[in-house]
Amino acid sequence: MLRSVCAPNLPAEPNAFVGRESDVDELVHLMRVSRAVTLCGAGGIGKTRLALRVAARLAPGHADGVWLVELADLEKGELRGHVAAALGIAGDLVETLGGRRVLLVLDNCEPVVGECAELCRDLLGRCPQVTVLATSREPLRVPGETVWRVPPLSVDGADSEAVRLFAARAAAASAGFELTGENTPLVVELCQALDGLPLAIELAAALVRVLSVRQLAERLDDRFRLLAGGARTAPARHRTLRAAVDWSYRLLSPQERLLLRRLAVFRSCWTLDLAESVCSAHGLAEDEVLPRLCDLVDKSLVVLDGEIAGQARYRLLETVREYALEQLAGSGEEAGLRRRHLDALAAMAAGFRQALAPGARTSWPVLERHVNLFDGLKTEVGAACDRAVAAGSPEVALALLNDTRHLLLGSGRKLDMAERLDRLLALDAPRVPRALRGQAMILRGELALAAGDLEPAARCVRAGLELCVAAGDDYGEAVGLVVTAQLTGDQEALARALRIARERGDLVLESLAQGTRAQFALHQGRLLEARRAFEEVLAACRELDNHYGESYARIGLAQVARRSGDPATARRHYEAGLRLLRRIDARQHVVSCLSGLGRLALDRGDLAEARARLTEALLLSRDAGLRGGIGGGWRRGRRSRRPRATTGARSCWPRRARAARPAAGRAPRRCWPPPAPRSARRWSACSGPRAASWGWRGRWRARSTAGRRSRRSRTGPRRPRPGSGAGSRRVSTRSPTWWPGA
Repeated sequence: MLRSVCAPNLPAEPNAFVGRESDVDELVHLMRVSRAVTLCGAGGIGKTRLALRVAARLAPGHADGVWLVELADLEKGELRGHVAAALGIAGDLVETLGGRRVLLVLDNCEPVVGECAELCRDLLGRCPQVTVLATSREPLRVPGETVWRVPPLSVDGADSEAVRLFAARAAAASAGFELTGENTPLVVELCQALDGLPLAIELAAALVRVLSVRQLAERLDDRFRLLAGGARTAPARHRTLRAAVDWSYRLLSPQERLLLRRLAVFRSCWTLDLAESVCSAHGLAEDEVLPRLCDLVDKSLVVLDGEIAGQARYRLLETVREYALEQLAGSGEEAGLRRRHLDALAAMAAGFRQALAPGARTSWPVLERHVNLFDGLKTEVGAACDRAVAAGSPEVALALLNDTRHLLLGSGRKLDMAERLDRLLALDAPRVPRALRGQAMILRGELALAAGDLEPAARCVRAGLELCVAAGDDYGEAVGLVVTAQLTGDQEALARALRIARERGDLVLESLAQGTRAQFALHQGRLLEARRAFEEVLAACRELDNHYGESYARIGLAQVARRSGDPATARRHYEAGLRLLRRIDARQHVVSCLSGLGRLALDRGDLAEARARLTEALLLSRDAGLRGGIGGGWRRGRRSRRPRATTGARSCWPRRARAARPAAGRAPRRCWPPPAPRSARRWSACSGPRAASWGWRGRWRARSTAGRRSRRSRTGPRRPRPGSGAGSRRVSTRSPTWWPGA
């Protein structure tokens, strides 16, 4: 018969339960509507502790008891007898339970997961009052089961669950420990590096009795050796971090182990297509990758982490990846896998370049997927280039970067490939074709130009152009001529680039040249010429179905319209540009549209809309690291008599705009920020991010327009300056970037 309900069926908690309050509430509700719930998660993520807390909350509703049954050390064939013994049942388990109201907690089902599924099926079918709460690294896959993935602890800030857990366990290990302003950022960093994994955090916290938090953070590169001091009374699999991951690894099939260690070649994330390209080799056919990947997701070793460009994105927890890298290093497959990783990314890049080839006419949804896919995989691209440098073989990596040049120069993207490109170009690799090296040198010059380093940009472009001309590479020559024109204002070079583009039938290249021509005309106040050139860009991009290029042309036409005294047309172009950019990471263009709309609002005295638009531009600029965007937003804010706008902007004005320009492309002196007023001198050293913070925290407030007219309404519209448009306080100095014409 069933043992007395008064027996202590759940163990007492050894220490305070920290965090997961919302998880417990959700599971309690779920257990009241579902008779079988399985908590799935990686080893050490806290499944058992969470199950015990939920079971304790549910105990009053189960008159015949709540029973914990440990299954971690079972062999096959022992399950039913072990469960019956735990419940004190001598006869048949299912018949004895019958109509009793019981909650059965089956902990660590993975060693006998098949038998657990059969037992749950029988209990749910023949015992209507029995409820099962299971913990396992993979689902039981029984009818009626609800699978609940146990997430890592939150790690976002000083009040997060992971930090609170670390603080509680560290205080228990060292009586004098407490969070301070100095060590809290280090604790947050430590918890993030440990993926919010409770077991790893508890093991790290126990070490504060002998190490400082800074020492712990610095030594995490060897986390398995560091986190090896768990409690002696803990289960063997929980005494060290390595033991927890070992336990999961030993339960995998040979093919699952093979795939797991091969997936460690991805530094951040991957898609199914990439996994099939890189990981299918000896021992694992391409059509076996998907089912084995599903198995690893079910076993909580691979995390499904949203989507990239409509494709599922996967990643490994850093602890699991470190372990898998160790297994990969001992397999002898590492070098070959790294080559396959680089080749797979290069093949994707070649597909993107082909989509922009003359005559391709690729639709925007396809281009958009390419853009978003490479945005999501930029860490992998950087890792592949690093490995090419280490291997001393730059050819494939240079081709990869050349094929994605438009994405590397894309608006709002951090230009973090310049150093990698330098190292690739510095390698002594005679097999690299002259045309490829020439295009890569020009790309390096474009990156330098975008960063405001004009002298290195000119040097690189000149060298690359010479290599492309010598190799007979007309595409590389045309790109080099366009960049030369951007650097020097050489209209003859621009005309030659335009001729090459038309001979090739390359609308993308033609748009780039026309965009550069339009920018120069706009800088020098030739508004009619600028409008015609921007209209050429717009027509070409519409034919290409390229929304990014269209938005660039719209921004240019809006600038022309505003300076020509046509605010309605300017507003229409800015709003059209914004609509085109909603689904890709084109932050610089979005910032340009928002800033333009803010300026138009200032022109008509609508300070509320101006503040909303400019603050949104500030926030986006700050999050994207666009110092010029931050400065521009603050500069425009001074139109409503806010001195801090100008002073905060001065320190983050783009270096490129401050650099000396040749006469042909020089903007008038009046376009630079004016000196800081004496009343706001203390803000003159304010950094770009600090300036942004003052804006988005609402420290500068729009003056009420009630009862008075705006400055514009008192003084009337400004008179156009000779050679410019109405209302222009500055001339854009931004050269075209990205494709086409952008």
